[in-house]
Amino acid sequence: MIEKTEQHFLDKVFASSGITKEELKLIIPRYKEVTFNKNEYLLKEGQVEKKYWFIESGFIRSYIIDTEGNDITFNLYASGDVVIDYPSIFFFAPTRENIQALSDCVCWEIDVESFQELFGSVPNYREQQKGLLVGSYFALKEHSISLIADEAKDRYLRLLKEKPHIIQNISLKHIASFLGVTDTSLSRIRKEISLE
Repeated sequence: MIEKTEQHFLDKVFASSGITKEELKLIIPRYKEVTFNKNEYLLKEGQVEKKYWFIESGFIRSYIIDTEGNDITFNLYASGDVVIDYPSIFFFAPTRENIQALSDCVCWEIDVESFQELFGSVPNYREQQKGLLVGSYFALKEHSISLIADEAKDRYLRLLKEKPHIIQNISLKHIASFLGVTDTSLSRIRKEISLE
């Protein structure tokens, strides 16, 4: 039963990356299915990341603690997303993020040694991973610019359009923090939109 799930989900993950069936036979056995319970941590600040995950089901967030001790949501993840702290895994540096399950989750995990081996020996895997890195960088940059240059309502509408499943399944507190607004402001924005 697990093999069918593994094949189905990981085939889908790698489907558009040009990875061949022969390469999949090398790649898929390196991943293992893991589950995380709601509120469980995948990674805590100060740890060095030694694994990363594709989410099959569930929701995860990364957050940081600001200089005043506030919990600020840095990113939100859902099915199909890769959860990784790139600086920690590539430079073996202690992370500044906390990565926490917001629901019960099923993920596919690969350890850094297997990742590095595949990255070095399977060109299509390397290209796929580079694509994920570049995509992650652009998403982070776009979000950072949006926090400065866009109105809060526009940030919310973009998230609603691009990731409605996030809006439907994650608490307003975490969404507000991710969008850089207070819970009260987000409630007001949502009310305005519903009246339009």
